[in-house]
Parts: sequence; structure tokens; C-alpha cells
Amino acid sequence: MSRTGHVPQRRAERRARADYTGGVYGSMLAASVVVGAGTLGRFPRLELVLLLLLTGVVFWIAHVHAQLFGARLAQQRLDRRTVLHVCREEWPIVDAALPPAAAVAVSPVLGLDLPGAGWLALSVAVAGQVGWSVAAARRSGASRRLMGVTALVNLLLGLLIISFKIYLTH
Repeated sequence: MSRTGHVPQRRAERRARADYTGGVYGSMLAASVVVGAGTLGRFPRLELVLLLLLTGVVFWIAHVHAQLFGARLAQQRLDRRTVLHVCREEWPIVDAALPPAAAVAVSPVLGLDLPGAGWLALSVAVAGQVGWSVAAARRSGASRRLMGVTALVNLLLGLLIISFKIYLTH
């Protein structure tokens, strides 16, 4: 904490302005990666963990690039502060890949085989998608009813992804 007490205040302001929609997107991306990996055959756990994490990072870079060289570049000067702000703003895409990757990593401890690890990761990704959507709605000041609606919509989208896995692997 600084002598003036401004550092905690600035962090609190950043958290209050945080946009977690990237987390929703990142969770849906992670679920899609698990489904896609499962349709191509069996992936060893380490490969699936790396695929989840690296895909999250690649999509984060793509989103940062789009923000910096899209509308932002036309509206403001590109400087280090802007780049760091956009990187931080888009980071929930990577954050969303961490829980499904961790689920795959700990799946042997839970006694799960590779298909079980995939289902666990997919479930964690869908739960994350719902959680991120509720966090985004709450952060924006949405009513409880609207938070429930966004949770339901994201759960249905997650179930749609799960139905793709069921259809494609059977």
C-alpha cells in the first residue's frame, strides 16, 4: 500500500470496471477445445492441458490484436499504457482455460480415464461459462432476474456444446 492509500483504491476501481465477458467466451472456447480434441481420438492428458492453455493464449493474443489494431488504433494513440490495459482487459479469456486444464491435470488423482477427464474438463468449462456470465451481469448491475436469465442462456449454450460431443463421439 502506498502512503497515500491510492493503490488499493485504484485496484478496487479496476475490479469494479472489469468486464468478464471474455471469461464467458474463454470458457466456451475451452469447452469447444475439449469437444474437438475428443472427436479426433484420444489425447494424452498433457496434450489436452497444453491444448487448452495454448488455445486460450492464442485467442487472447488475437483479441488483444483486434482491440489494438481495430477500433482503438483509429481512436487513440497506441502506447504502452494502452497495450497493457487491453492485455489486462482480455486476460479473462486465458483465465477461463485454467480450470478445465486443471481438471484434466488432476483427473488421474480422481481415478478418471481419458474420456472421464474430458467430461470433467467439459463440465468445468460449462460451469465456468455460467459463472463468468453471472459475474459479468452482476458487475454491470443487472437484477437477480437478469443474472438468472444469463446463467440459463449460458447453461443452454454449454449443454449445446455437450450435445455436440455426444453426437460426434457416438
